[in-house]
Amino acid sequence: MTASDRLASLRGGLIASCQPVPGGAFDRPDLVAAFARAVADGGAKGLRIEGLANVAAVAAASALPIIGLIKRDLRDSAVRITPHRDDVTALAAAGARIVAFDATRRARPAPVAELVAAAHAAGALAMADCAALADAQDALAAGADILGTTLSGYVGPDPVPALPDLDLVRAMSGLPRPVFAEGRLNTPALAGEAMRAGAFAVVVGSAITRPEHVARWFADAVAAASAPDGPVLGIDIGGSKILVGLVEGARVESVARIETPRMAGAEAWLDAVAHAVAPLRGRYRIAAAAVSGIVRDGCWSAANPATLPVPDGFPLEAALGARLGCRVRAYNDAQAAAWGEWRFGAGAARDMVFVTISSGIGGGIVLDGRLLVGATGLAGSLGQSLLAAADDSGAERLEDRAAGLGLARRAAAAGRDGDAVSIWRASQAGEAWAVALVDEGLAALARALATLKAIVDPAVIVVGGGLGLAPGYLAALAARLDRQAPLYRLELRPAALGAAAGLVGAADLARGAG
Repeated sequence: MTASDRLASLRGGLIASCQPVPGGAFDRPDLVAAFARAVADGGAKGLRIEGLANVAAVAAASALPIIGLIKRDLRDSAVRITPHRDDVTALAAAGARIVAFDATRRARPAPVAELVAAAHAAGALAMADCAALADAQDALAAGADILGTTLSGYVGPDPVPALPDLDLVRAMSGLPRPVFAEGRLNTPALAGEAMRAGAFAVVVGSAITRPEHVARWFADAVAAASAPDGPVLGIDIGGSKILVGLVEGARVESVARIETPRMAGAEAWLDAVAHAVAPLRGRYRIAAAAVSGIVRDGCWSAANPATLPVPDGFPLEAALGARLGCRVRAYNDAQAAAWGEWRFGAGAARDMVFVTISSGIGGGIVLDGRLLVGATGLAGSLGQSLLAAADDSGAERLEDRAAGLGLARRAAAAGRDGDAVSIWRASQAGEAWAVALVDEGLAALARALATLKAIVDPAVIVVGGGLGLAPGYLAALAARLDRQAPLYRLELRPAALGAAAGLVGAADLARGAG
């Protein structure tokens, strides 16, 4: 079959993305091949497969065209899908007749044109996974054969939308290359809408080949239908920003984001929340607040006043409830985010520790399906762990050395201005002062995580937060952990829910799921 014949065979068809949950029950090449056979029996015309071993197993078991890809977590780039030229060549050799790669405008290890050329040299078609129309136009100019909407909604700081980006499908369908609609097409009706929007073919994954996700959708729907309160108003108050949104299961809508007026005081923070949620009045009957600091019996205190100066014992639930006119439940933001990632995100219901690296460093622990809070509410608060010091009374907190506000304060003391992200970028650019600050922070954080591994021994560490998810940060932290003895090494994963993790987790806890 020629390349044009392979492409023609996919027109108007379903492409099943057989990518199991990493570490899940179906994450084996023979089971991926079994999924491929099953979807072929159901009428799929093509397959999207991740990983060389899986591609080879499926190629041996199925005659359907395979879109192959490799996912990597890189130190210096947020690009994950088939980032290297050698990946393209290896996928084609393993049996992929189409090779998919990230074609977004983010910093990347290899130009799009180089990946396209590698695919063509290996006799494969090149599929550009795009997030925006500009990505597709660039990929078209580079010679890509297929344009995909795969990454729409997944490259920015905002929560992933609940619905597919059909507007992007329509826009890309005006370009002279076939458009494969992909991303959040989790019902037959949405797949049909994508075709009517101009798609050449439709790629569907989780709804077909991730039973864990499908079971969670049904469980959430059942729980939501049985709950009298409807959507939960989620509120996340952190050291630098406040997020609000309506939450149902893992879905967040009507998101508003405002800067935290840090020095104005707790009453002003809640006034800002009340103002932000005013357009949502009447759409919720319960609110869930995820906040930086310690929450006990509905009252809020600072864990580290330098991160957010909360007055000791502030009656958060009562004060916020008076402003919103509804019942409020409050939780530590990192513990709420840990629960959200365990239930709906990268934790995949395994024993896990969540670490958020942002203005401060927070954390949460979920073991045996239970969120640990602790007698004082500090369980999982990795940022409050003390670094070694000759005088214990003057010991430094981990977050004072490795978190965003701590980095900024240390930079200012050295005569440098900037926030955490700009300091991180300066370190990536090789500026010596920034490299030294960041390296000290990473070293301290790696030691803390290694110690946590020895004590808790989680299956996975999930990392979130604005700094934790900055391009290249997770890979740099992983490289630091690789210096530890094998006993202390652990699996790191980026948070899947992004900025919405605290909202989602707090709302789920408020419903009584925890």
